[in-house]
Amino acid sequence: MHTVSVLAYDGMSPFELGIVTEVFGLHRPELDIDWYRLLICADGPVRVVGGAMMHAENDLAALAAADTVIIPGVADVRAPVPAPVVAALRSAHTRGARLVSICSGAFALAAAGLLEGRRAATHWRYAPLLAERHPGVEVDADVLYVDDGDILTSAGSAAGIDLCVHLVRTDHGATVANAVARRLVVAPHREGGQAQFIEAPVQAVSADAVADSMTWALANLAEPITVESLARRSHLSPRTYLRRFKQTTGTSPIRWLITQRVQASLALLETGTHPIPAIAAAVGFESPVTYRHHFTRAMRTSPSAYRRAFQERR
Repeated sequence: MHTVSVLAYDGMSPFELGIVTEVFGLHRPELDIDWYRLLICADGPVRVVGGAMMHAENDLAALAAADTVIIPGVADVRAPVPAPVVAALRSAHTRGARLVSICSGAFALAAAGLLEGRRAATHWRYAPLLAERHPGVEVDADVLYVDDGDILTSAGSAAGIDLCVHLVRTDHGATVANAVARRLVVAPHREGGQAQFIEAPVQAVSADAVADSMTWALANLAEPITVESLARRSHLSPRTYLRRFKQTTGTSPIRWLITQRVQASLALLETGTHPIPAIAAAVGFESPVTYRHHFTRAMRTSPSAYRRAFQERR
């Protein structure tokens, strides 16, 4: 059973801890798989925002011993990270654990020297300070999360949900991750490279029109879909549609569409033996070559290798 540990610390907001608990701590009998074992860990009693006290059964040694270690933030981004926490993170990394941060938790990973030479995300508000304090870290203030293999970092609190669902997808595949997302009533996948800050749509009517066009596209991925066809469905000019789409989603229609097609292909790779060309056609790519190109860029592996790796995990 894969053990996930999460740090509870004095002065924390319960929200980020709740994200981790909701995703990894709840028993999910409907999935019929071995779920995670969650450990909430702390270096003694902690006071959370609002005045409640928390007494965790697990200490920092348990935090460091887990397969995945999650740091949901730090109490003060300008204060030193406690030495015991730094030591626990270094110990976990030496053991080969997967390390994850949500929001300001990146400061703890950086203080432990684990982000040197790596790209990392944090809340846009804290990004300049993280870059100033740790110049060896490539801080990306524009994305929801960064998956750098054994170390993953996310932006603000809600992006932590996206990252946690991404971890489930990595471990158990798209079908399981989509089931968890449905239970959470959140989008099953938001690309890590999507912008943190989304402008409010100028007009609600236009936003609804864009949303309707996205819903239609998801139901018709196998069809040829262009910006022009999406704009027509929204009763907007292509130029206005592009602007409104970016304001609403933080990305472009084509980039969003490619991501949805790649994600739709995951379940087909995981659950069947369909040939790669058939899967490419089923999700709307013009050719297997184009599909493999976009799949490899998004997943950092080929469709065939993804299928083999997933089947081996099962």
